[in-house]
Amino acid sequence: MALSKERLLKVYRDMVMIRRFEEVIEEYAANGTIPGFVHLSIGQEACQAGVVDALKKTDYKFPDHRGHGAIALCGTDPKLVMAEIFAKETGINHGRGGSMHVNDLECRNMGFNGIQGSTMVTCLGTAFASVYNGTDDVTAVFLGDGTLGEGTCHESMNMAATWKLPIIYCLVNNGYAISTRYEEAHPQKELKTWGEGYEVPSFRLDGNDIEAVIEAVEKAADRARKGEGPTVLEFMTYRWQGHFAGDPAAYRPEDEVSYWVNDRDPLKLTKAILLEREQVEPAVLQAVEEEEEKHVQEMLKFSLESECRLPRYLTKPRQRRNEWDMAGSDGISRVSAVFRGKSLLTNKMRII
Repeated sequence: MALSKERLLKVYRDMVMIRRFEEVIEEYAANGTIPGFVHLSIGQEACQAGVVDALKKTDYKFPDHRGHGAIALCGTDPKLVMAEIFAKETGINHGRGGSMHVNDLECRNMGFNGIQGSTMVTCLGTAFASVYNGTDDVTAVFLGDGTLGEGTCHESMNMAATWKLPIIYCLVNNGYAISTRYEEAHPQKELKTWGEGYEVPSFRLDGNDIEAVIEAVEKAADRARKGEGPTVLEFMTYRWQGHFAGDPAAYRPEDEVSYWVNDRDPLKLTKAILLEREQVEPAVLQAVEEEEEKHVQEMLKFSLESECRLPRYLTKPRQRRNEWDMAGSDGISRVSAVFRGKSLLTNKMRII
């Protein structure tokens, strides 16, 4: 499906925003400003921008642990999403959720959590609610190739297929479950066959082709709105970084990374369509990139200048977990993850 020039420009802008958003998060996670883990989606922008673009605002979205971009496009002010990741009081969840617990129910962003596969269960609830209430709202849930090994995925698919629930399973296959190639974790060569086992229409497509992503999601949504049940979409893509920010990803061949970065960059592919097929002037695209750079820098300024809010249990371990303590804007300026080979250190925070 060939998108209009206007729509292509819109999703290109979305992808540029996601890319710069994630690069900023990576930078400030590396220097310890952002507490905890962050999982980046650099290289996977077309999956997130395409899925959100193809859905209605009232459709339910369940992002995964790399879903910062999808969350920022669902209707929530992106600066509140970034502030949340920075653990700031001004964040959409007042800094209590962090990278993996961002939700905004008013925008039908149903959130994620640290338990892989959990949203495969909760998505059944919103899908059933649509049927029960007689609306045509669909549910889109993101999962990765690693998550597919969880039993909840099969339980979810069994119920969705049996009850013909309006769910789009967005299976983002970026090649690796942490450090394990998906071929080493699953017996099937194409993970879409997971859905075929339940007689659910299932398709594998290029997850870096924004037009292919949008077309597939629109068709799946149309089926769901007609009461024809769920669809599985396996998006073939690649995460440029390691599993988490700071993971050197030494387990990946250099030529493999080079291929995806240089030849399969979704931003470059979309830009080429705009320049060659749609005859968009380079200056127009440069303006889009500069505007989104300014946009992301405004988000960063807002996040850095906002007041920090951290749970008391991080600073006083013997306190109950539901007690919260206000910290100044410099209350936590350095937190480095133990998984980066360092101890947990802060300027004004004591961890026992």
